[in-house]
Amino acid sequence: MKRMNPRWKAPPMWPSGVGSRQPNPRDSALRRAAISGNVLALPPFHVPTGRAVRVFICANPDDTEAERNALKEHVYPKLRDFCRENYGVEFQVVDLYWGVDPEEWDSPELQRLRMKLLEDCLKTSAGPCFVGLVGEKYGSIRVPGEVESAEFEMILDAAVELALDTRLLEEWYCRDENAVPPTYYLKPKAQMLKNYQNSMESNSAAKSKNDKAWRGISDEIKKIFRTAVLQLQEKGTMKAPQAKKFLCSPLEDELDFALGKQTPAFLKKCVCYIRKIANFERHAKLPEMARYMDTVTDADKVMRNEEAYGRLLKVRDEFIPTVVAASNLRVYSSVTHCDMKMGYSQEVESHYVEGLCKQFYEDMVDIIQATVQQNFDAETDPLYDELLQHLSLCKTFSSIYEYKSEALDLVQEYLYPVKGTRMSPLVVFGGPCAGKTLLLSEVAKQAYTWLQKEMGPETDPVIIVRFIGSTDFSTDLRTLLQSICEQIAINYRCLIHFLPQKIQEMRELLVNLLGESSFHRPLVIVLDALEQLSDADDARKLWWLPAHLPRTVRIVVSTLPNKHGILQKLRSLIHDEFRYVELIQRDRKACSQTLKQQLLGVKRKVTSGQQIYVNEALAKCTLPMFVNLIYREVIHWRSHKDVDDTSLSSTVHDSIERLFFSVEDKLGSRFVLRALGYVTMSKAGLTEMELEDILSLDNSVLGDIMVSSNLKNPLRVSYDLIARLREELDGYLVERQVRNVTLMVWANRHLHLIAQKLYLSNEEDVHQMHSLLAEYFLGAWAGGRKKIFHCDNNHFSHFSHKNPQQPHHHHHQPSQHGHDKGNADKYSYDRQTPEQPWVFQCNLLEPDIFFVNHRKMTELVYHLTRSGRTDDLMYGVIMNFSWLYTMIKIGHFDKVLTDIDLAYSYSQEKELKFLATTLRSIKVKVTRNPASLSAELQQRLLPVVTSLPKLRHLLLECDKDGPKYCSIVPLHSSMDVTYSPERLPLCSSYMQIVEVLPTLAPNIVIVALEDGSVSTWDVESRQLLRQIDTARSVVLGIRLTTDEKYLVVATTKNTLLIYDNHKSCLLSEVEVKCSKHCGVTGGVAFINGFTLSSQHALAWLEASKEVNVIDLVYGWPLYQFHCWYEVTCVQCSPDGMYAFCGQYLNTTTIFHLGSGDKLATMTSEFSGGFVKSILVLDTLNQMVMIDNEGSLSVWNTKEVTNPRLMEDYDCRGDDSEVVGIELSEDQRSILICKAMSIEVLDTKVWKMVEKFKAKRTERFVAAVLSKNGQSIVASMENTSSIFVWRRDSGQCMASLIEISGAIVKLIKSTHHNLLLSVASSGVLSVWDIDIITAMSNIDKTGKRIQSLQLTGREDFVFTMDGSESIHKWNFSTGFIEMVFKHEGLVENCVLTTSGDLMVTSDDKSSQYIWQTATGENILRINGQKITQLLITHNDQFVVSLCEQNASRVWRLGTGHKVCNILVTLQHALITTANTFLVGTTKNKLLAVSLWSGSVSKKFVCDDGITIVNFKLIPDCPDYVVFITSTETVFIWSVADESVCRRVQMPANFLKNLEDFQISPNGKLGIVSKGDENINVLDLHSGKLRLVHAAGVIWRQKLSRDGRYLVYICFRSSEEDDEAGVVSNLIVMRLADGKSIGTCSLYKTPTFLCLSQRALNIIVGFEDGSIGTYTVVDRVDAALKIKIATSNSRQIVNNATQKVRPKCSTHAFKTVADCIWRESTEVFSRDSPINLSDSGETETTTPTKKSELLQ
Repeated sequence: MKRMNPRWKAPPMWPSGVGSRQPNPRDSALRRAAISGNVLALPPFHVPTGRAVRVFICANPDDTEAERNALKEHVYPKLRDFCRENYGVEFQVVDLYWGVDPEEWDSPELQRLRMKLLEDCLKTSAGPCFVGLVGEKYGSIRVPGEVESAEFEMILDAAVELALDTRLLEEWYCRDENAVPPTYYLKPKAQMLKNYQNSMESNSAAKSKNDKAWRGISDEIKKIFRTAVLQLQEKGTMKAPQAKKFLCSPLEDELDFALGKQTPAFLKKCVCYIRKIANFERHAKLPEMARYMDTVTDADKVMRNEEAYGRLLKVRDEFIPTVVAASNLRVYSSVTHCDMKMGYSQEVESHYVEGLCKQFYEDMVDIIQATVQQNFDAETDPLYDELLQHLSLCKTFSSIYEYKSEALDLVQEYLYPVKGTRMSPLVVFGGPCAGKTLLLSEVAKQAYTWLQKEMGPETDPVIIVRFIGSTDFSTDLRTLLQSICEQIAINYRCLIHFLPQKIQEMRELLVNLLGESSFHRPLVIVLDALEQLSDADDARKLWWLPAHLPRTVRIVVSTLPNKHGILQKLRSLIHDEFRYVELIQRDRKACSQTLKQQLLGVKRKVTSGQQIYVNEALAKCTLPMFVNLIYREVIHWRSHKDVDDTSLSSTVHDSIERLFFSVEDKLGSRFVLRALGYVTMSKAGLTEMELEDILSLDNSVLGDIMVSSNLKNPLRVSYDLIARLREELDGYLVERQVRNVTLMVWANRHLHLIAQKLYLSNEEDVHQMHSLLAEYFLGAWAGGRKKIFHCDNNHFSHFSHKNPQQPHHHHHQPSQHGHDKGNADKYSYDRQTPEQPWVFQCNLLEPDIFFVNHRKMTELVYHLTRSGRTDDLMYGVIMNFSWLYTMIKIGHFDKVLTDIDLAYSYSQEKELKFLATTLRSIKVKVTRNPASLSAELQQRLLPVVTSLPKLRHLLLECDKDGPKYCSIVPLHSSMDVTYSPERLPLCSSYMQIVEVLPTLAPNIVIVALEDGSVSTWDVESRQLLRQIDTARSVVLGIRLTTDEKYLVVATTKNTLLIYDNHKSCLLSEVEVKCSKHCGVTGGVAFINGFTLSSQHALAWLEASKEVNVIDLVYGWPLYQFHCWYEVTCVQCSPDGMYAFCGQYLNTTTIFHLGSGDKLATMTSEFSGGFVKSILVLDTLNQMVMIDNEGSLSVWNTKEVTNPRLMEDYDCRGDDSEVVGIELSEDQRSILICKAMSIEVLDTKVWKMVEKFKAKRTERFVAAVLSKNGQSIVASMENTSSIFVWRRDSGQCMASLIEISGAIVKLIKSTHHNLLLSVASSGVLSVWDIDIITAMSNIDKTGKRIQSLQLTGREDFVFTMDGSESIHKWNFSTGFIEMVFKHEGLVENCVLTTSGDLMVTSDDKSSQYIWQTATGENILRINGQKITQLLITHNDQFVVSLCEQNASRVWRLGTGHKVCNILVTLQHALITTANTFLVGTTKNKLLAVSLWSGSVSKKFVCDDGITIVNFKLIPDCPDYVVFITSTETVFIWSVADESVCRRVQMPANFLKNLEDFQISPNGKLGIVSKGDENINVLDLHSGKLRLVHAAGVIWRQKLSRDGRYLVYICFRSSEEDDEAGVVSNLIVMRLADGKSIGTCSLYKTPTFLCLSQRALNIIVGFEDGSIGTYTVVDRVDAALKIKIATSNSRQIVNNATQKVRPKCSTHAFKTVADCIWRESTEVFSRDSPINLSDSGETETTTPTKKSELLQ
């Protein structure tokens, strides 16, 4: 075996499969043939599962109607689901009588089609293929459609001889000389019956008249044929086989064809159901019985037709039993008894039908299970799938190739080996429809045989064929080369270790692999249609095509002569002229000859007169496709047809159109329009069943083809229409295999283009059709959901008058809402479309064994985007967990990202953008382990869901489907969100940026640079959308009006340029002048500032007292406002009525914008500075003036002419200037950012509520409020970070690094809650404040969590972090609700079972009792340093252990001592019965009585042996398990003081014992030693089992029931390619050692706790946050309701924002209630307080308090 080891290292593209497989001898013959490209060796329907299960129903239409309808309604849909779910294939029933007008049942056309489809089913069905339903009726003989002239004349003579009236035969049959030999054919009804066509469309009276006429005629014709043929047979003139076709009913014919002369193996796939009716003859006189038996009328007496009955018995009781005798054919025979009066009544029939349905279902399932293979090959192996697709196209195309040409000989010649010379590729070129694809298909098909013939039978050639553009892999150069390389590598047994990343290296790999070929295994590569390559990687420049080939390699390519310059490129690569084969139009005579041969092949010809016109047409064009189209036309010509020069078209294009029109004539234009429209618009083609389903959903098609009396459930298109459509377009609408399905696609691009032009030109129709396809693939009408049928077609109107039950569009006027629902139900029908899950699950317990619903994968997104259904796209696909999981599982991770980007481009929802970023960050992890997807997503999305509410949908989906694959469900995630903004480099330095304006569109900004350019940028795509050049004047500033209609630019030329913002055209230029009185003295003054209202611009010059008002609409100056002092700022009221002009000396003047009147002037009492900013609070009728030192004065402007001073607020003092001012969205708060501090004022009370000071060396650049006003986002001077502070706690929650450099400017977009930052490097970043504030939603204590306790009800968590505080967290929300402050650092903490009381101790020798609900410190005890606290399980007593002094047992209710304990104990535990306190000292294990404090029991080790660790067994109260330093495990009974069991461990086992746990029943011990193994010790047998963990184990916890082990392990170093993963949290099922869930932790864990009741996991982290998780094992029947009811999910469900509870802080008592002395306690005067006991007494099993203490 050769190995190729290229230098490159890259992950293989195919997740698994052939790339890594060697073809072994056991590989199926099909697989070997496919991989070596031997097309002729492929089985006829080469997908191993066949194309579908296709069952032909053979029956008499009239007597089996009830059976067929019941099967159609109830059984077929179930079988279809069964096949899709278990095998990934379609189940299709061919029942051509269903849905067809009974008058057409015996039409020769239908009978011919039936035989053709019967043959099809027998050949191609993957499973059962034939079902016969035989009753008491033989059925009538057929009306012959065509009879050979000799036969016909013989029959006619015999009829005349018998004195029969033969006029009808002569009238209805016509001779056709174009048949070989000549025939007589039955003329069409439309030609013979009066107004036949109109009667079909118009009223039923004319129709029934015609039907009656035809019934008489057909009976007469049958009678003549029967009588004459029987006569001829008697005479011996006509042999029995010849006579049979005239005397046989279709039933006998079909049974004979399907069951006669077949192998036993084949007959296993057939079933017959025979229904006999006892004593049926006596009911013959009942008129309705004529349906169930053949009758004749003799002298008004109706009786059974004995002749027909005889023939029936021959088939039923002789032929079928004979077949059964020779094979395993399933035949079921049942005898039904009639009702005495009614005969074969409906009741009797429905009883039989019910039984038949059950039996039918069971038989089909049986046969399917026995014959259909489950084929996961193409599922798991993309390369094999790709090969099969191209080979299927190759077979399809080569079957159409009919015209031998010299080009084929030239290619054949090229393929043969030659001595010596190096070769170059062969190029086949020619215009459209010249037959390049067909030629290359024929070459690929024949190459294997040619080379074997030439080089000897031992040669084993490899043929690789790709039709470029027909699949996604073959369109892109990288994937094309890759699949070719992999196919070569498998054939020549080379191992490719890693596929190259760079495309150039991929070419090198290809060239190296070509060298592997030999004379024994020559290599041929056929590439059709180079012009279809996408332009990525410069593919069309053909740099990748090897121009020089090894001697045993041949490459054949084809291309159009003038597309993308490909032929020119080829000519510069390959200079040898002999290497070019041009497909040119062929000689007319040759074509004419070919045509003649083709016609003779199907026993047809044309008359010499007709041939003239054929020759004329061929003179204009001889392209192979054109010849084929002519053949398709003339094959239908009868000899008496008048042909002229319009009968044939002269171009391919016209001929195709003509073909389509003729199909429309035959099948109805509406049906053809929609059917071909759907096939053409689908992304990859449609299967027959899909087309039938989709047309059944299309009301406009149903309305056109349905007869009103046929409206019943299920409402579907009859299959015969689709079969006829397929037949009419045979060879043009071809089949191709993709995975397990057979799709109908156009044979070439030309057909596709014309179909598109004819059927998809009306935009409204196209939109509607895409929408319907999207609904179909969403499964909107599946599972029995009914769809309303309403139709506006005219031939329905006459029913609505006579028969109010018929649907009619009048009923659906929205005005009739009252009974609309009733009507809707009445006119709603089940269309029987199948469910469309993303995967078909064969076994619900093994969720990873599935068939992907590739059809939905391929089509759905395409149609959703085309029909603009962005909501369905977002929620039905992108936010659908099942879709995400499946795509990642089958290796399509990158496709997921492109689909999300596509959806984002349609909907602009930022949730999608965030999801894409999230997925990119977990790519490595989830591609390696897709099962962890739900936990990874939940961890990352839970923190931001309040800011990005649309992600709720996905989170709920993760809850629903995630636990199938991963048993850990995060309930509250404290993960810090990783977030990077959109960045756009604007210029080389921020100095050049004048202004950046956000706009109404979130991704569009307008930027003014000082060089005079004003650009509109799309930040996401980094595209420049529009640019304005302001004629090289320096820009001072830009503003947009609120409706973004006008963009106003101020320049240094003291002009305002007014632009139309959307068209970027200059509307007017206005100069800002200054009058004589304006106060400017000397020098030139520039524009100092300007502002806009909705209609006006207001501008003022430096040191000027005037404001110029300019009308934006007309672009002229209106008036000037004259102020008292120099103007410093101007603000307009939001309604555009008033202007507030701020000036020096803290003065503001109000002007009316409409009239220019001065209304009022106000001066603040801090008159030293100038007005820095004016805020207008329109909701409160207030105006706020803020001066340069940050002082405020608030004025009431309810009366604009007389404003009143409401409040003066002095903020001077820290001598720093104001940098920025912001009013919150709800106008509740004002943020004033100064260089040294940030202040927040409440506008209700006008008080400062928060103040943040900078450190001495730092200065603020800017600060803004978040949307809800709960956090402040700010940036500092000379730092490149953005900081987020929480207003309520003042904590800095996040600092986000801006990699582009120090931030110099922050701009807030009010419309979208975006923050724009400009870095010193001239890069603009756009941050989403929603996501930034979501980060500040995570509570942290700020110090590492050292231990945590969970209350018995599991609703609150209490954490210790080594500080003076204990934090109480709400378990469900993850928020801190209370802080308990102590005097010293907290060292111990225990809770009562209910969690109502908490006992703590600190390093200041104090103990505290707290009421946890209110936070009150009820009791404080001083005087002893405590090493360990314990509470008895009944919550009555506390044990305080001390090292120096005596330990005590005291009553929790009163604080009184029970007893002293004089021995010092370590790691003590209280037994479950509350009798003993067990602990260790050096080499002793002591049990101390809790009542007396004396040592009751003890175990003493031998000298030098110590007790390493001990545990109590929860379910056995008086037993202790301990490990000694001699590596022995003892189980010791406290009560008897005896050792019950001793287990010796292996030597050196305990060198580094980290943790040791016992299962509740004491059977198992779990020991971890800080390595990668979990040691499971069976304490009964002493056996030790090793289970390998996923990394080095840090902590482990056993669940209360002993079923699960939860552990955290640190990852081994070689996997360091995962971003930020610190460790993994893993849940293992001990029963089978299987890890059932893993979840990455992105912070360093410091504590692990597992709750005892509901399997909740709590992890404490280094940064003082906690994460909560729950375990949902999918084997557990009840998929835990707790996720759904957990608070975080309920918050997710409500649309409201997450409301954070106020966190309250509670302080300790300063004075102790009790002081412990050596052996007494002294209570203060008013103590002891009698505590009410801890509330309810819980009935649950008491939990071991101490275990949580570690």
